[in-house]
Amino acid sequence: MTYFDHAATTPVKPTALRVLTEQMPQLSNPSSLHGSGRRARLAVDSARAQLAEAVGAHPSEVIFTSGGTEADNLAIKGMWWQRRLGKDGDPRRRRILLPGIEHHAVLDTAEWLEAQEQAELVMIPVDAEGVVDLAGFSEQLQRLLAEEPESIALVTAMWANNETGAVQPVAEMAELCREKGIPFHTDAVQAFGSLAAEAGPVSFSASGASTMAVSGHKIGAPVGIGALLVRREVVLTPVQHGGGQERDFRSGTLDAAGICAFAAVAEETVAGVEAEAARLALLRDRLLEAVDGVEGVTLRGPDPRIRPADRLPNNLHITVDGAEGDSLLFMLDMAGFDTATGSACTAGVPRASHVLLAMGLSEEEARGAQRFSLGHTTTEEDVVKLAGALPGIIAQARDAGRNSRR
Repeated sequence: MTYFDHAATTPVKPTALRVLTEQMPQLSNPSSLHGSGRRARLAVDSARAQLAEAVGAHPSEVIFTSGGTEADNLAIKGMWWQRRLGKDGDPRRRRILLPGIEHHAVLDTAEWLEAQEQAELVMIPVDAEGVVDLAGFSEQLQRLLAEEPESIALVTAMWANNETGAVQPVAEMAELCREKGIPFHTDAVQAFGSLAAEAGPVSFSASGASTMAVSGHKIGAPVGIGALLVRREVVLTPVQHGGGQERDFRSGTLDAAGICAFAAVAEETVAGVEAEAARLALLRDRLLEAVDGVEGVTLRGPDPRIRPADRLPNNLHITVDGAEGDSLLFMLDMAGFDTATGSACTAGVPRASHVLLAMGLSEEEARGAQRFSLGHTTTEEDVVKLAGALPGIIAQARDAGRNSRR
């Protein structure tokens, strides 16, 4: 199989394997007071500083989690409860502003708060390419504040979309929120380790966000480790309770070895992000050439040939008129290629992508989606093979779709 689903998870890098092999046999519980515990604490503190440097944060702002999903849950729920019920809280703060293109880790969390805590969700508009309409967001914010100045609990927007690769204007959104005293969260799981200087490197301090989620397995660290970056003046209501670790925001025994592996891979990835982003963008563009002009194929998200900084360098997302995304996936799978129809977190659910629907596509248009995401194991040979096979497989899938409707 040839792997084109790095947005779902990317294979563990040699650096992560080396660090895990070195650290797992010797690290203890970092909360223990004996010598082994103190050595583990020292390793965690060193890794915290290493990760902080890679993400543009202060070490005290790094809260380790089990991954991006937990980080998003902690940020959204923690801010919601703190803004309403914490010190200086106001129960009138019930609105959560978010684009309809958010990952389910954010979207489902917000919908849970809507169902269980009477939150009011307000959707931020996006354009046909899946990018937040900044002027529209600014007007929306002003209008809501004029109507009910105390009604907004928080705003959240992902840094880059996991399906279409569209990069969002998070710094500008964060600044608008900061001016109004509204906390802003960003899910940077897809952006961290992928975006180079052209699109603006992923830096927590430069973003202006109140909180930011990152995940290890998207950059070649093990599954099960991530982090939430939390500004030192921001207070969150804990989602889980216990030993009071991680500023009392996230209790639980720390995975010292996983943390060390995550930090080492983050440092390595950020150091090489410029060259790797350029390499993957060239390979991605070769795939785009292979389907450009093929009947019924439409590129979704910003066109990298026109707006390269507005799209992840490793992402190609298309829809095929008259074809089912699942049919495309299975045909590609049979031909030896691992691809995706959307987020792996909702795999197996036969429904149109909420991201594409938020962009204005119809259910029928959205059904023919296919995402190709490249990563550190992707070679030129892989891309040549896929580029050669794609037009024929697309034609087969469209024929299958026509026959099924007869």
